[in-house]
Amino acid sequence: MTVDRNLGSPERASGNPEGTGAQGVEGSWARVRGKLRNEFGDAAYKSWIQPLTLIGIKDGRAVLTASTRFQRDYVSIHYGDRLAGLWRQEVGGVYGVELVVNAAGGTAKVEKRRSPRRASNGDTIDAANDSGGIDGVGASVDAKNTFEAFVTGKPNELAYAAAQRVADSQSAPFNPLFLHGAVGLGKTHLMHAIALRIRENDPSRKVAYMSAERFMYLFIRALRYKETMAFKEQFRSVDVLMIDDIQFIAGKDSTQEEFFHTLNALMDESKQIVVSADKSPSELEGIEERLSSRLGWGLVVDIHPTTYELRLSILQSKAERLSVEFPERVLEFLAHKITSNVRELEGALTRIAAHAELVGREVTIETAQELLQDVLRANDRRITIEEIQKRVCERYNIRMSDMHSARRARAVARPRQVAMYLAKQLTSRSLPEIGRKFGGRDHTTVMHAVKKIDELRAIDSTIDEDVDLLSRMLRG
Repeated sequence: MTVDRNLGSPERASGNPEGTGAQGVEGSWARVRGKLRNEFGDAAYKSWIQPLTLIGIKDGRAVLTASTRFQRDYVSIHYGDRLAGLWRQEVGGVYGVELVVNAAGGTAKVEKRRSPRRASNGDTIDAANDSGGIDGVGASVDAKNTFEAFVTGKPNELAYAAAQRVADSQSAPFNPLFLHGAVGLGKTHLMHAIALRIRENDPSRKVAYMSAERFMYLFIRALRYKETMAFKEQFRSVDVLMIDDIQFIAGKDSTQEEFFHTLNALMDESKQIVVSADKSPSELEGIEERLSSRLGWGLVVDIHPTTYELRLSILQSKAERLSVEFPERVLEFLAHKITSNVRELEGALTRIAAHAELVGREVTIETAQELLQDVLRANDRRITIEEIQKRVCERYNIRMSDMHSARRARAVARPRQVAMYLAKQLTSRSLPEIGRKFGGRDHTTVMHAVKKIDELRAIDSTIDEDVDLLSRMLRG
């Protein structure tokens, strides 16, 4: 696309105008950019001008490349006149600007306008890049987080299978795919694996991966700089939208509304959506009902806490990739002792390996205990639902079986609600998991119990004191 602000000047032949050697042209471009930055401000400069690359001077025009068609068109409309004017001032014989799109292969070519593939802050949405990662809007995908590197077991096998199906399908088999579970169980790893596999299978598909916080930031920025249409276009032009930790937009009504409309637009065109959170859609607090309902339309998969067998498999897999030899007894010890999450488990192994390499000491259970005192103490203090039930039963003088029974007498039901409330407050278990520990009750029963105890604590000092005392006892 030529931004030709000729004002009657004749077309010139190819060649270097006066003062436009390689060094001189670059200096001219630096001065043009500086003036544009002063005139339009840092935000506009970083979003639209800074990403442009100067190719050179050809046929009386300064040739600039944009990364996307949208960026090219936006710059032409909003800054084209000024760009051409500044180039005329800088270089004699230059009377216009030619904006071209830099294709994936590196060859600049003029193309017709198409939907945007660049965010308002200049970050790339496209799936592929030269480094082997996949850039989202402000987020990148770790090339190590492949499906092959993901260790599966009963707690995560459904999530793994669903993620693979999405990654290997050109259509959207489950839309959206909603992965949820506690911190460090592999949600982000699977999202990265999906993005990497899609790129491997079809590099032309556009994947946008980011955190919910990043989505909110970009939306607020678009509002501030009156670029909401560009924001809408950029997100609705992707083939796969992946949002991590959606719970972070809880209570953000405007962001939720925009995300809801984005979901609708993409799903109407059968574009794939993948979302992760710490809870299932129905359990997310502060999320509008219509959005949580929409998120639950596809396949909702709970990644359960790890079992001993899965933790041991993860440790064995990671130990094979390290240069330090780990006795099986040490791996078994760690699998028994560190039950919180995979991230902490792998971190513990890395710490032991680093110590063994740097200090040269043999890896034993004793050295592991010495090195991991903080981690082991934290895991020893972790509160279980069974421990909560036992403490509550002692406090209210009822039997453990009452925690699982269908009895509704207040003398039993109220302590059971207190135990559910404490389980929600003091553990990372999801509402369905808590419900299962209380005789297979539905998650809505747990939600009701939590709400009821919250209300009673505000008006009943006895309940409030009981809950406070039990909480302090359990925390130790």
